[in-house]
Amino acid sequence: MKHFFNRRDSIVTEALDGLLRTIGVGDLARLDGYPEIKVILRADWDRTKVSVVSGGGAGHEPSHAGFVGKGMLTAAVSGEIFASPSVEAVLAAIRTVTGPAGCLLIVKNYTGDRLNFGLAAEKARAEGFRVEMVIVADDIALPDIAQPRGVAGTLFVHKIAGHLSETGHDLAAVAAAARAAAADIVSLGISLSSCSIPGQPHEERLGAGDGELGLGIHGEPGVERIAVQSAEKLVAIMVDRIAARLDPAADYALLINNLGSVPPLEMALVANAVLASPLAARVTLTIGPGPLMTALNMNGFSLSLIQLDAGREAALRAPVAPHAWMPARAVRAPAIVPLASAPVRRTAREASKDAHTERLVVTICERLISLEAPLNALDAKAGDGDTGSTAATGARSVLDRLGTLPLADPAATLGEVGDILSKSMGGSSGVLLSIFFTAAAQALEGGASVSKALLAGLDRMIFYGGASPGDRTMIDALEPALKALDAGGLEDAAAAAQRGAEATAAMRKAKAGRSAYVGSQLYGVVDPGACAVAEVFAAAAALLAAA
Repeated sequence: MKHFFNRRDSIVTEALDGLLRTIGVGDLARLDGYPEIKVILRADWDRTKVSVVSGGGAGHEPSHAGFVGKGMLTAAVSGEIFASPSVEAVLAAIRTVTGPAGCLLIVKNYTGDRLNFGLAAEKARAEGFRVEMVIVADDIALPDIAQPRGVAGTLFVHKIAGHLSETGHDLAAVAAAARAAAADIVSLGISLSSCSIPGQPHEERLGAGDGELGLGIHGEPGVERIAVQSAEKLVAIMVDRIAARLDPAADYALLINNLGSVPPLEMALVANAVLASPLAARVTLTIGPGPLMTALNMNGFSLSLIQLDAGREAALRAPVAPHAWMPARAVRAPAIVPLASAPVRRTAREASKDAHTERLVVTICERLISLEAPLNALDAKAGDGDTGSTAATGARSVLDRLGTLPLADPAATLGEVGDILSKSMGGSSGVLLSIFFTAAAQALEGGASVSKALLAGLDRMIFYGGASPGDRTMIDALEPALKALDAGGLEDAAAAAQRGAEATAAMRKAKAGRSAYVGSQLYGVVDPGACAVAEVFAAAAALLAAA
């Protein structure tokens, strides 16, 4: 798979420096010692408080460095991608941030992290530092395993311990609260892909129709393969597993974590599915959805829940400096605002009869319906071949509503036709024509002549649509036709529309509309929208001549 990086051996250090360059002046710093020692720490740390240190392999961003700051971690120690940091790096962090109040290490339950953080803790104690270590093992994917993995639920412990430290609690209290919190967390993940490591060959182990339940944050295989299915069904599987581990009488906070590459749209959909499931009855607070503890580019998500009490809820709700942390919010149903009532139509728009206007409307609509196939064929050379169907659909809708039109009132008729086309015609053509008729109706009501009103409608169509004469659209026939109508009569307008439509065949490159996406191969082809306009004027002129 493709990745953005310079050299594989500098990915982590360059990423950490990128964080420091963008996080804000004076908030964070790093220890000297790249590349062996990769420690991000608070530059403003008060060593009279309990320091809270965590870390692990890189590739889980924004964890862990992204959560360093007031109210959360004092320091984060990073290893290489998916590799535990060294004993020396952890020890350097402890020495730098720990004062008389002591230090709490928060460690995910992976062997490398336990060993390296554990030995660093022992060495620090030998040097006279007060150090406690809390191990988080929140993954319930493998129910019978003696040592469950530590995954995204670890972030609850970061937040609770960081809050207690910030508010002046001593090491014993911070460590006890962290251990109790870790014991009350459950997490479960699901993914549609494994992850790929920059600079290493990648072979996807999951088939096109496969997902995996319970895979680890380093891409370790999950507990079982499952068929890809709807989000609500996948969520239901996860909820069933999680619910069995919850206290039915307790309230919980829910962390919805993007494992790397799930689009925000899909994460919001997942959140909706979770909070529409039976699990929602247990959830008081939510954090996310968002990328909090990722697995590089894994296309999956995880759900973590912690049992709440008053102290934990206060800690989770407390504001913090790190921007990567997403505030805990109360669960709420979507708020719904009633639709505004449509304005009462004026008496002038009530149905009325006018034989001449009715004949004109029927003649134009029937002409457009008869041209459905030819216009579709013409449009197929420039787009998806639906111009004729779109125009015919609009024409049929107008004919269906003919008996409701205020035909004796030209301005009201134009407005009604605009309303009909906005609802019945698809694509941009329906909107443009609705704008045209609506603006023309307003101008006619304001005292303009019919021809001037139609030109006013054209002006609004050009303004909103962005096309101008010469851009190879219906404007190329409509504009000369309406100008000719204003200066002379309907026969002149029909002739001008025909010339304008034919001229589009000589335009080598369209500048607007669907044809703009097609190259010069349209040379010699009349624009279907312009052709439809010419046919409308021709039909109207023929009706006038026959009268």
